[in-house]
Amino acid sequence: MAHNFAIIGVAGYIAPRHLKAIKETGNCLVVAVDKSDSVGIIDSFFPSASFFTEFERFDRHVEKLKREGEGKSVRYVSICSPNYMHDAHIRFALRVHADAICEKPLVLNPWNVDALAGIEKETGRRINTILQLRLHPAIAALRESIAKQPAGKIHDVDLTYITGRGNWYSYSWKGNEEKSGGIATNIGIHFFDMLTWIFGGVRVNRLHLSEPNRAAGYLELDRARVRWFLSLDTRDLPPEVLQEGKRTYRSIKIDGKELEFSEGFTDLHTRSYEQILKGRGFGLRDARSSIQTVHDIRHAKPVALTGDYHPLLKKNG
Repeated sequence: MAHNFAIIGVAGYIAPRHLKAIKETGNCLVVAVDKSDSVGIIDSFFPSASFFTEFERFDRHVEKLKREGEGKSVRYVSICSPNYMHDAHIRFALRVHADAICEKPLVLNPWNVDALAGIEKETGRRINTILQLRLHPAIAALRESIAKQPAGKIHDVDLTYITGRGNWYSYSWKGNEEKSGGIATNIGIHFFDMLTWIFGGVRVNRLHLSEPNRAAGYLELDRARVRWFLSLDTRDLPPEVLQEGKRTYRSIKIDGKELEFSEGFTDLHTRSYEQILKGRGFGLRDARSSIQTVHDIRHAKPVALTGDYHPLLKKNG
């Protein structure tokens, strides 16, 4: 049975992956909204979908569809809006008796998770989030391998993620910490979720560097010691990456060995939707740990470079 979808933030960077997932799971987008009207991408997937640039008109249209009955009403609302709007848009979805499918970060603060849990219970609807790295075959296999090891085994992990961003970034909502949650939330949360999913909960969370375009720190998990470094500055890229003309470098080393997961990303949103449609999506409880982690990073004060810290801090220090 095909379900009706609405999407909020259809002009955004991540929205095409959601449009593709809706299409590939045999469902139908009936209405979309974005304050930007640069949404020609809709024609490649659902040219008959209604579109609004004003949320009030979108709200009215979804409400109207709800009153027209089961065949017309929106069953799922996909949320691809800026981070700080997620909470309100999730509440909207539940209010119109739809389930929410929200990009990460689900919300910016851990107490928002608690409030949404109450609304989820009141409405009987479900809040799903996209934690697609958990569905990556190589990452799932690593988690299974770690789970089979002796409980006392502690691994050393180095996480490095550098992805160059232009001047536009600081002028957009992404460059505003109150709206995006800052760099650790914006580009790091899916890695923090992945690492805690594999190696267990956070015992120590130490911040070494906090700048608008760079951050670094140390996490002590149940089964791992993690040194992490995130950057939007291309000057932090390794020379060989710069020579190849690339602007992104991603590396996760576990006990000195590189975790190879560069392939297998193409269909992860579609796989996420498949799980959600089967009632097996990732929910509030799954998202909470990484939200707490990045919240604590955002509010921490950097400490001196003592003990374990990321090797790139030596270069930058």
